[in-house]
Amino acid sequence: MFEKTVEDLRALGADITTAEIKQQPDLWEDTFQIYTDNKAAIETFLADARAMGEGRVSVIFTGAGTSDYVGDTAAPYLRHAGDTDLYDFKPIATTDIVSAPRDFLRAEDPTILVSFARSGNSPESLAAVDVARKYVKNIKFLNITCAPEGKLAVESADDPDALTLLIPRANDKGFAMTGSYSCMTLLSTLIFDTASDEQKLAWVRQAAEMGREVVAREDEVAAYLSGDFNRVTYLGSGSFVGLAQESQLKILELAHGLVATSWDSSMGYRHGPKSFVDDKTLVFVFMNNDPYTRLYDLDILNEIDGDKIARKTIAVQQDADPAFAGESFTFAGRAPLPEGYLALPFVMVAQVVSLLNSVRVGNTPDTPSPTGTVNRVVKGVTIHPFEA
Repeated sequence: MFEKTVEDLRALGADITTAEIKQQPDLWEDTFQIYTDNKAAIETFLADARAMGEGRVSVIFTGAGTSDYVGDTAAPYLRHAGDTDLYDFKPIATTDIVSAPRDFLRAEDPTILVSFARSGNSPESLAAVDVARKYVKNIKFLNITCAPEGKLAVESADDPDALTLLIPRANDKGFAMTGSYSCMTLLSTLIFDTASDEQKLAWVRQAAEMGREVVAREDEVAAYLSGDFNRVTYLGSGSFVGLAQESQLKILELAHGLVATSWDSSMGYRHGPKSFVDDKTLVFVFMNNDPYTRLYDLDILNEIDGDKIARKTIAVQQDADPAFAGESFTFAGRAPLPEGYLALPFVMVAQVVSLLNSVRVGNTPDTPSPTGTVNRVVKGVTIHPFEA
């Protein structure tokens, strides 16, 4: 796909999505610059948030769909790489906050609501801010969005309790979020990771190199899709549980549900969900670089591969020890990346799988929902009045 002409890609209905997947490594380097350009404003905002009350500040990562999975990917890493004496990181979907705020928010906790939004126009994005403002006594709003003209950015412009950070080049025009997911994940990680900026930059540059490698190795990814299959499952541990959920959503979205999907944690999959696997199933496992966690990822790979129940069992991994000896997409010759940054090239592998599979089943990746019943920005949502 990455070698095809624009005309050929347009004929497949795939020119937008292909370009947006390919450009991500450049966008990650841009995102690091956005982080450094806004460093002073970020530090002032966080200092003001810590002054709201005693104890740790509750940092709630929120969004819907892929924007929700941003928080699910970033939060586990930050629970050990962030300053956990100051912050308590929690991913909570906007859909949960809006529909059942008393189940998910504590009015007494000083809170930063970190809203992830590609467009900022989803009804839940705006309603979550409104509900949280009414319910939580001391709260500030950090908006990470890709659309300067979106309602979330525009309506927060004059809010003294809000800081909005924009990643405009990541405002995907295709149906499925690709660069917006990876860039919002990266920016939130950069903000709260306690590593030095020099170390963060080195990790971003390495992730970008690995992302470009995914593009160059498209033929290897395509080989996984050879033969007869109609199911795909993604597994991972830690941050890669959120990544697994995002990866399976990309299959569903771009193939319009024509290929069944599942996702879970590497350990959790045994407890019933493994029943999904049959001889027409591709199983992908994202291998964590934490030496302890990696063992559990390897265990499920070896188990499913040894059971001979799946069509293919594939590891997505760096060449750390131990590595999966079976079929794999392996990044070789580089130092192990922390999971918060390794998620970036890993998701590109999954995005390429979804792109190629969409074309394989005769769908058009840029506009995969022919009936229009599923949309880039959700429609038909009723937001009911809330009183704290």
